[in-house]
Amino acid sequence: MKKLALSLAFVAFASSAYAAPETFVIDATHTTPRFEYKHFGYFNQIHSFDKTSGQLIYDPVAHTGSVDITIDAKSVNTGFDLLNQHIQDADFFDTAKYPTITYKSTAVKFRDNKPYEVEGNLTIKGITKPVTLKLTSFQMMMNPMFKKMEVGANAVAHIKRSEFNMSKYAPMVSDDVTLSIAMEAIKQ
Repeated sequence: MKKLALSLAFVAFASSAYAAPETFVIDATHTTPRFEYKHFGYFNQIHSFDKTSGQLIYDPVAHTGSVDITIDAKSVNTGFDLLNQHIQDADFFDTAKYPTITYKSTAVKFRDNKPYEVEGNLTIKGITKPVTLKLTSFQMMMNPMFKKMEVGANAVAHIKRSEFNMSKYAPMVSDDVTLSIAMEAIKQ
């Protein structure tokens, strides 16, 4: 019995040692990028985007990964049509010229065998700046509905909208913006 257990442990270890990076495609129905800012000093406004695509590559054995996210800026959702249109104007996202927002990782950092931080480049209105996403949660497990492995994560970053040519109404509408992405991605 001991030999069988030892053999099984060796096989499990050997197979995990040769694990290859796996590709996960973002599940648009369970992914919500949000942005939050202080509005005229009254309270924090929180808005979201309804359409997101992309993928991540993850290798839990080699502790490597990459993230590539595209957000449809025209899918901004404030809850009010007039404000949605206003935010899409040239003063803000200028979606007529720049219909997408992208984030492409340059490095994924691991701690305790899990990713905890993603360094990358955020592009808004054609302007690219380095932005670090801090992961507040990360989980890989079998999705009980799809019967496929899935990755879920929550990520947060802080930016200044003026760095992306969107400083209208500052400082009454805060320059500091908190980005947060709640994401699920399904293994392909």
